[in-house]
Formats: sequence, structure tokens, C-alpha cells
Amino acid sequence: MSNFNIQSILRENIKNLTPYSSARHEFKGKASVFLDANENAYGSPLDKNFNRYPDPLQISVKEAISKIKGVPVANTFLGNGSDEAIDILIRAFCNPQHDNILILPPTYGMYEVAAAINDVEVKHVNLNSEYQLDLEAIAETIDEHTRIIFVCSPNNPTGNSIYREDIETLLANFNGLVVVDEAYINYSRQKSFIQELTEYGNLVVLQTLSKAWGLAGLRVGIAFASEEIIEVFNKIKPPYNINQSSQELALEGLQQVDMVNKWILETTLERDRLIEKLAELTFVEKIYPSDANFILVKTKDAISIYNHLADHEIIVRDRSKVSLCEGCLRITIGTPAENDLLLESLNNYK
Repeated sequence: MSNFNIQSILRENIKNLTPYSSARHEFKGKASVFLDANENAYGSPLDKNFNRYPDPLQISVKEAISKIKGVPVANTFLGNGSDEAIDILIRAFCNPQHDNILILPPTYGMYEVAAAINDVEVKHVNLNSEYQLDLEAIAETIDEHTRIIFVCSPNNPTGNSIYREDIETLLANFNGLVVVDEAYINYSRQKSFIQELTEYGNLVVLQTLSKAWGLAGLRVGIAFASEEIIEVFNKIKPPYNINQSSQELALEGLQQVDMVNKWILETTLERDRLIEKLAELTFVEKIYPSDANFILVKTKDAISIYNHLADHEIIVRDRSKVSLCEGCLRITIGTPAENDLLLESLNNYK
């Protein structure tokens, strides 16, 4: 167990914060007449009633996730997408214009945006040519004001997993939070870092229902961390941050583990097929190894290929202006039929 002390980096105003106490926080028992929350007692102008506030701590959803992931409810936070968890982490642990976070480009863009919104400095250490951590450069760049290192693994937009032992090196040696963003972990050959939560007090693992679970439209992100860190999340979050519909539908979706596993298998098989077929195209220079539901493809003329596909109503992501991704397109793995259309269109590209 690391001897990390969360109080040493928590902002003073957050330590002293008295969180908002909603009607649903204050009364926990059974009742038949609710006259405490100024709700509309008559119901909703819909087929179903949504006139009551939802469970502020989403206990039923967390219990369903706990059964699947094996992480206790007390170590689980649900956010309005993982973006809410990223924002809360920066607000809780970084003093504006004083502290900084470290990101490892090319990486997910929201870490930098959330820091900018909170007026927190961002330090950058690029991944190396293999898209792995440059541990030496990271050690040289962090200073006494670095509070959080964000590691995306499998990484977006490159698709590869970051070496486990390198992340463990950060966890063991950095006296701040190491946030491992595992949005794509279901497609990966790597184990999740959730097993390490008891070992490292400074570890936060982000996951989501948006990718493999196919629930992007519900906006349900997950953070796993020590109980102490989860308490901080719950102190800062808006009282009812996950709406009733999202909670009910997420709960329904979480019962369909077999269907999700079938889709994951099919996606990884399609990923292998796409890699094989794309490698045959003369304008494809390199396909990077992927542990995600997308592949990064280096081409001779990314913008021209992007436009050609768009003309055929096929949209991929142009990443050619991102550092270390020059000439690259990021292609999500579609259904077999969608992938066939993609390949047909690329075969016709002149």
C-alpha cells in the first residue's frame, strides 16, 4: 500500500466545503407522501412519471457495476460522462494559476480542455515513437505543483495500451494522483488497473458505459478510487448528476453482459480483418497496433482520403494535425457491413 496522503494535495476550499444537502440526501427511510422536495405532485406530462428526483448516489446502478467489476460501491463514482469525473478531479486537487497537471500527447483532448476551463496549467510530455511513456522526461517535467498525471490506456487516438510496469512506476514514485483512463479497456488484451486500487491510494481508474456497453447517449462515466477520493467526488458533484432515465436504462443495459461480450468479440475480429485489408492499400504507410475499437492509420494524404470518404458519406476522424499523428486517420471499427463499405470506398480511391 502506498503511503500517499490525499489531504496533502486536496484544495483547502474543498476540505472546508459543506456540500449541498438535497431533500433526497436528508431523508433516507420509507414514506408514501413526499412533500419535502418541491416536486410536482401530479406526475409528468409523459407516459411515464419523472416528477421525482433520482437517487443522488445511483446506488442500484453502482451495485450492478460492482457485480460485474468486483469493485465495492464505496469505491465507485458515476459521472455525467467520464468528462464530469475529469473536471471534478482538476477542480478538487488543482489550485487555479498555481498547480498543474501532466498530459502525455497524443492523448484524449478533454484533460487539457478541463484544465483550461479551471485555469490550471498543463504540462506536456509527448509519448515516444512507440507511443509509450517517456519516464525520464516525465520525471524531469513534474514539479512540486504537479497534482495529476493523466494516462489514457488504451490510448486515444493511437489505440495501443501503455506498458503496465511504466504506469506502476508512476504510481509508486509520484506524490500526486495518477488517473488511468480505461474508456477502451473492454477491447484490450491488458488487464484493468481496478485490481490495483487497494495497493495505490493515489490511483483513479476511469471507465465508461459509452463504448463497449453501447450507451454513449446516456452519458454515464465511472471513476473507481479509494473511498476517500470517492467522498471528494460526491462532495463536489451536482446533487442529481445522473438523471432518472439514464439510471434506469443503464441498469437495463448492465443486465446484457452476454450481448456486450459478443459485440466485443465481433469488434476485435473485425479490427483484425480491417488491419489486414487496409495493409494491402498502396497509400497506407502504417497501421498502428490497437487494443481499442478503432485503429490509427498513417496514409500518404490523410486529408484527400478523408474528403474522398466524406463524399461517399463515410466519416472517419482526421488526426493528421495532432502531434506524432502526422498523416493519420483514426477509423472506428464498424459493423461488418459498414467496414465493407469503407473498404470498397478506399479501394476506389485514386
